[in-house]
Amino acid sequence: MKASPPEQKELLRLQALDIRLQQVEHQAKALPQHAELAALARTLDASKTVLTGRTGEVEDARIELRRIESDVEVVEKRIARDTDRAQHTSSIKDVQALETELAALTARLSALEEIELAVMERLEEKEAAVAETEAERAAVASRVAEIEADRDVLLVDLNRQLGELARDREAIVSAIGADLAALYEKRRVAGRGNAASLLRARTCSGCTMTLTGNDLEDVRAAPADDIVFCPDCGAILVRTEESGI
Repeated sequence: MKASPPEQKELLRLQALDIRLQQVEHQAKALPQHAELAALARTLDASKTVLTGRTGEVEDARIELRRIESDVEVVEKRIARDTDRAQHTSSIKDVQALETELAALTARLSALEEIELAVMERLEEKEAAVAETEAERAAVASRVAEIEADRDVLLVDLNRQLGELARDREAIVSAIGADLAALYEKRRVAGRGNAASLLRARTCSGCTMTLTGNDLEDVRAAPADDIVFCPDCGAILVRTEESGI
């Protein structure tokens, strides 16, 4: 394949642009904010599990408290009823029976009130634990928002650079023609990004191997508009006054 020396030199610009594109794309993917956000996301996931567990404990305590409050209400009504009956009966036997029952009910009420107090204290502790977890999650969410804002500022600039590089690349590809561009792309895939290299002082700038013997003679003998390749890495060798041949 043939291409004019100026067109071949454009391949070096294209190669430089592709290298820069790869660097900027890598930079965008490797922003430290990505790792920070991933770590914070794991923290939020873990705290969500904790919050779910603690919220469940609060609900269990509230259910227990409502049950005890219901039991207290039942006993208080029984005490009020028996007290009223004791005050309005003339039977000594009935009074004695009611007093015995009232004593038992009073003891039962005292025990329930102690249990109620203990459950209320436990409920307060559980609610405090939920509030603590929610505060921790709010702090993490705030930090996430800050990091996302920082990341987005950086990405705006990096995406701007990518856009400019892509436009420059498109201009070069249009200028060198479809055939040369296709050859470059083929070599870029085969060479894992290394498609065109400057031949400087008989050395390929892509793989840093120096041409010798028949390889050097073949390149020397090739017309200026011939496309030649590095025998070691396969990149298109671009010859200039720096080539030393």
